[in-house]
Amino acid sequence: MASRPNLLLITSLLLLACPATTFADKLTITSNPPGAAVELDGVAAGTTPLEKDFPGGYFHKTHTALGARLEHPMVARLSLPGYVTKELKLTEGPMNWISLNGRNRGEYWLLKSDHFHVELQAVSEAFTGTVAANVLGGNPRVQPDLPVDEVVRQAKPAVVFLRGVDKAGSGFFVTGTGVIVTNAHVARGEESLQTILTSGEQLEAKVVYIDADLDIALAKIDHPPPKGEFPHLVLASAAVVRQGETVLAIGNPGDAMRFSVTKGIVSAVGEFSDAGPGTWVQTDAPINPGNSGGPLLNARGEVIGINTLKLIKKNVTGIGFALSAWDVLEVLHRFYPQVVSSTSSHGAASAKTVTAEDSAALEASSVSSSMAPEGTGTVAITSEPDGAEIFVDGKFHGNAPATLRLPAGSHLIVLKFPGRADWSRTLEVLKSSKTSLKAALDPAP
Repeated sequence: MASRPNLLLITSLLLLACPATTFADKLTITSNPPGAAVELDGVAAGTTPLEKDFPGGYFHKTHTALGARLEHPMVARLSLPGYVTKELKLTEGPMNWISLNGRNRGEYWLLKSDHFHVELQAVSEAFTGTVAANVLGGNPRVQPDLPVDEVVRQAKPAVVFLRGVDKAGSGFFVTGTGVIVTNAHVARGEESLQTILTSGEQLEAKVVYIDADLDIALAKIDHPPPKGEFPHLVLASAAVVRQGETVLAIGNPGDAMRFSVTKGIVSAVGEFSDAGPGTWVQTDAPINPGNSGGPLLNARGEVIGINTLKLIKKNVTGIGFALSAWDVLEVLHRFYPQVVSSTSSHGAASAKTVTAEDSAALEASSVSSSMAPEGTGTVAITSEPDGAEIFVDGKFHGNAPATLRLPAGSHLIVLKFPGRADWSRTLEVLKSSKTSLKAALDPAP
């Protein structure tokens, strides 16, 4: 017959062998007004008020190595028609899981609370003022180029330094009422960003919109603007961007001085899938971490893109990418149906508003959209020599090589290159078709 101590020992061993019981706790998300759709890490979870069970180890450190733990950060996204979409960073971390024997078992995150409440802001309250843009194209050379120092003098006051909990970047005002454009990767997971103006004044900007596909975010300062309005910049469509033209980048790179300026040229314009959806402006103007979200300006002081990323590769230097201002306009058009058309490229917008026809063209503009609309075909265009400018039905669409999504129907495609005769074809695009064009541009007569 086993002795009592042995029975206790056996019982203890059995208890140690059994997996720890995982108790569920509730995560609650509420909003005012209620009924907002909630996504957790991009997956639909329900509507507010929302209650969802999660293992206790997601809320507090588990006491055994067998307990469940959250191995990634968690972000909630709340959306309700008529209100600004809100993103919430629900977790804190990463933290290291160290076992009793000192072994590192990896990183984990914890939910900051079991209850999150969001006050949703009406779109009409967040997006005030007007956006100035050169969206109608025309000949950009009608306006003279400014000296570099004059472009900097005029544009720099509209650029801001943005700082979140654990990251920093740049941005710029697009309305006098305090709407700021920056990159989504600067704002994602932040409820607000500390905003430092060139004057040194520090304000708070609430993150009011993040595009789910494009790397674009909008923030808003509710503080009354100085002297009536914040200085803001004019946006330019892709139609006024020219390969080889001079550009300036203003931003806050790394550990360098704030509001630094670098100079380069437009190396290429068009779609570049390796960088992501949208139309991209490639430049050799030096941009670095911290420049993200700042403006890329042409020599007339217009924003032609948001400085977004640089190519880091062995034996490769001087290749940076800015997401085009045309993509920014596509996002802003969701909240500003009537964009003010700028006839002066030196920062002052005229009183002429874009017509309904122009607005429709802007809304449908894009070959740069991350999703192709119904009734479109794909056209891959290359040129000899490389880098020819592509015009479709009279509108500029970047430089070859490029892959465009065009509405089904007949289109006039023209390629231009300095010192070469124009190349043109009329192409019938069929729904869901894939077509390749190779344009050999002959020397000009």
